[in-house]
Amino acid sequence: MENNYHETLAAKDLCEARMTVVQQRVDDYYAKINSLTAENEAKLEYVEGVTALSNKSRAAMRETLKNVDPAQLAQAKTLEDSLNLAVEYRLKRNLDAGTGTENDDIDISIDKTVVMINISDKLLFQSGSANVNKKAYPLLQKLANVINSEPAMEVMIEGHTDDQKIRKSNFKDNWQLSVERATAIVRLLQDKYNVAGEKMIASGRSSYNPIVSNDTWENRATNRRTRIVILPNLDKFFAMLEAQGEIDVQNRNVEQPSDL
Repeated sequence: MENNYHETLAAKDLCEARMTVVQQRVDDYYAKINSLTAENEAKLEYVEGVTALSNKSRAAMRETLKNVDPAQLAQAKTLEDSLNLAVEYRLKRNLDAGTGTENDDIDISIDKTVVMINISDKLLFQSGSANVNKKAYPLLQKLANVINSEPAMEVMIEGHTDDQKIRKSNFKDNWQLSVERATAIVRLLQDKYNVAGEKMIASGRSSYNPIVSNDTWENRATNRRTRIVILPNLDKFFAMLEAQGEIDVQNRNVEQPSDL
């Protein structure tokens, strides 16, 4: 009788030990499920093999696209096209807000995660000069905020001119003018707006990378520009622009007088 009792007790202990192992496996299983569920909220998904974008930023992208010109939106054939439109819209709104710039002063394009911002020289410089206009400071402040938003972001500042020979100027030719203008922007971003020097490259392209032919005054004005080329993590970049847009809206709401 006593032997049966001990055998039963031993069997009970063995069963409890096995149940403990099974329960631990079940607990581990559910813990893994919960972990995957949490990670799914912020997981990175590839946009057609080009870049990575979180679910949160994809939702923000869809909300932004509601404000995009329907004619432009109709041209978006792929998810990458939609992403480019959303980033372009949000970035332009971000740079335009409170800077007093005109729509044709800034042109933004995105190509495979490379963001290119063309800024008209009529906004940045006087004709034949490399001295930055103070009216461009608010825009450069916002640009610095974008650059400083991501520590690993690399930026190239390119100076571009038309093909007209320089006359009555301190510059020998368009090569020198384009380099001096790019360098002036880099110095201002570093000295006034605390952009780390190691993140920037100053480059002069003279007249050899035009957007349009230099056959009219208007086309030459288009080619006289400074191009900002940035290589961001688009997920962080889009999230930053979304957050900055919310801050700008809040600031405008505070500044506007109440109707009450």
